[in-house]
Amino acid sequence: MPTSAELHERRQAAVARGVAHATSIYAKRAKNAEIWSEDGKRYIDFGAGIAVVNTGHQHPKIVAAVEEQLKAFSHVCFQVTPYESYVSLAERLNAIAPVERPAKTMLVSTGAEAVENAIKIARAFTGRPGIVSFSGGFHGRTLMGMALTGKVVPYKKGFGPFPADVYNVAFPNTYHGVTSEESLASLKSLFKYVADPSSIAAVIVEPVQGEGGFYIAPFDFLRALRAICDEHGILLIADEIQTGFARTGKMFGLEHSGVKADVVSMAKGLAGGFPLSAITGRAEVMDAANPGGLGGTYAGSPIACAAAHAVLDVIEEEKLCDRANAIGAIILDRCNKIKNSNLNCVGDVRGLGAMCAIELVKDKASAEPAPQLTQALMKTANENGLILLSCGTYGNVIRFLVPLTASDTIVGEGMDIFEASLTEAVNRVA
Repeated sequence: MPTSAELHERRQAAVARGVAHATSIYAKRAKNAEIWSEDGKRYIDFGAGIAVVNTGHQHPKIVAAVEEQLKAFSHVCFQVTPYESYVSLAERLNAIAPVERPAKTMLVSTGAEAVENAIKIARAFTGRPGIVSFSGGFHGRTLMGMALTGKVVPYKKGFGPFPADVYNVAFPNTYHGVTSEESLASLKSLFKYVADPSSIAAVIVEPVQGEGGFYIAPFDFLRALRAICDEHGILLIADEIQTGFARTGKMFGLEHSGVKADVVSMAKGLAGGFPLSAITGRAEVMDAANPGGLGGTYAGSPIACAAAHAVLDVIEEEKLCDRANAIGAIILDRCNKIKNSNLNCVGDVRGLGAMCAIELVKDKASAEPAPQLTQALMKTANENGLILLSCGTYGNVIRFLVPLTASDTIVGEGMDIFEASLTEAVNRVA
């Protein structure tokens, strides 16, 4: 049996350098909110595969659904011989996505594919080329995804040129001094000085920025953005790839604002670990593309569709939206206690449901980002049996993405390790 160290050496020789990893822990098996490494060490998982296994690792209902589908067929291609599970999943997503109905859905495999197709559909419907995204946003690593993404390193550096007619404006970020009014003003300035709104097909926004730092879009900002889009005939695309499927305490993050999008992109938590993404939107918008213009060989995998049906059942049966709020309350309470302790390195604590974050700074007075401390904390937490993920434009934010099926005991144990590791990391960096 290879050790994690041995596998890491092999990985360095065999895998492209550009594929980074947050830990040097090589997973052997996982269950609910715990992972065991090749070395036999147990870890509490506060990353959930980057918000993918909201329903926990190896949920028995999802495992059973996948096993049953495997007995029937693994792949036939929906564009060749369609199957019921794709159609019925589309029906379910049409009924719950935060869009005006009637709605329609298409399925693909990855979050980046979902974003790409949302842009294609918006351009087909409006006949316009322009797309507006926001600073700090993350929308994937394809060329269009990178063009939309509002962070250069590591996502965009060295990969240009990028698709044209993509414009980036300031995202509201209260902690870093950008108000909703200033963000909206930057959008209006774009329309006045750079691109006429009649040339803009869509504005794409994350209800809570994921990779950008878990900054929550103010609800009044989202409502104002909806009004501006309506005024100019621009589509509003909600990127719910990380916020979707109960993570924020509602099925979708946009629901907190009461706003309806024209198109919603979703992935990650949709299929409990199987590659599946979706684009759901107003029927007239979704039907703008000509037949054959959308799709993909693996799009809407029958195995992933079976898993997604089970995920939706589990979210409803186990009341995971409520559970997200309960988990989030535990995490935010502990983080705020840490912030108010004698540690001077916590600049901000924020969260929506179980999508929580703590921003680390060199000291509260300056609020200068502390990426070195963040990296030291992640390494120390790993040593102590906890998997953490960082994010943020400055690499100084710890994001908490606990599986929503985790018990209070597991969440509490993880937060104990987190607090002890933070104290240890502060001493290491000092």
